[in-house]
Amino acid sequence: MAFDMASPSFSNMLKTLKKDLVIYDFLQPWAPSIAYTHNIPAVNFITTGAAMTCFALHAMKNPSEDFPFPELHLRDLYESSSTVHPYINDKERILQSFARSSKIVLIKTFRELEGKYIDLLSSLIEKKVVPVGALVEDPVHEDEKAKTIDWLDKKKGSSTVFVSFGSQYFLSKEEMEEIAHGLELSKVDFTWVVRFPVGEKIKLEEALPEGFLERVGERGIVVEDWAPQAKIPWHSSIGGFESYCGWSFVIESIKFGVPIIAIPMQLDQPLNARVVEEVGVGMEVKRDRDGKLERVEVATVIREVVMGIIGESIRRRARETSDSLRKKGEEEIEVVVDELDKLCATRSLFQWLHQFS
Repeated sequence: MAFDMASPSFSNMLKTLKKDLVIYDFLQPWAPSIAYTHNIPAVNFITTGAAMTCFALHAMKNPSEDFPFPELHLRDLYESSSTVHPYINDKERILQSFARSSKIVLIKTFRELEGKYIDLLSSLIEKKVVPVGALVEDPVHEDEKAKTIDWLDKKKGSSTVFVSFGSQYFLSKEEMEEIAHGLELSKVDFTWVVRFPVGEKIKLEEALPEGFLERVGERGIVVEDWAPQAKIPWHSSIGGFESYCGWSFVIESIKFGVPIIAIPMQLDQPLNARVVEEVGVGMEVKRDRDGKLERVEVATVIREVVMGIIGESIRRRARETSDSLRKKGEEEIEVVVDELDKLCATRSLFQWLHQFS
């Protein structure tokens, strides 16, 4: 990999900068080895969820055994090349990155969300796993407003769905049409950020069902390429986030109390959607037997999450979880800082003793 070619430069950089700590991910399993030659502790940082990480590790270490948490009904995911195989293909890198981490491993999650998976992960890697939280700041309120924010300001509280599939996944024409029809059938207000692959000259009107924008009128706004996504999901009018379930989006939504309408697409996203349902902060849009989206199902889940009777428990759970995390404040980060301080202190003691040897 290209990253591997950077190891000599990385060693020179550590020698020059004289840092106290290295934090790395599984793409650089060589980083801790180099750090240790400079007597610098190194800690692995996992940016996927604990459930997904456990699932991948379990498949690597115990391929013939069932995953210990059947309530996530993961059996079908074992057969999904888009979910498991990318991790299995990097098996050696992943295992090395855990083995070489100094005493602890950091992970981007909350104990309230994935407590049992954090404990299982700790057992699998035989190291303490320390959650760091969402690592996202509250949205900054600036004077200048985008058109989308002005539009949201006119909507009732928790009445609108925010739709976004991030910058790494592009909807097929069929998927876009089913989601568009689902939004139309739901009768729920929405703001939708649409992106197309770089270089493809596609007109928004041509990608959407004929007459869609005219039919939804003021009930919906579709924005191409850019929108103030640091602000939209947390606006008071947003009552649901229709998301592909990338892990960062999941935990940000949970932190800010926004219920999730889960439409996973690839990689860890299907399993993240199962965690969302298990915790009770969202609902997944189920696909048909061929794995295709259906507009009626999209509409049904949107209505339920935003205004339905069953969805009330989801909305309440999302608010309660958000309130709990806010009350904790910076507790996760304080624990992380304490753990890292211990590692750095051990290094300082070693260096002090070394000068007398």
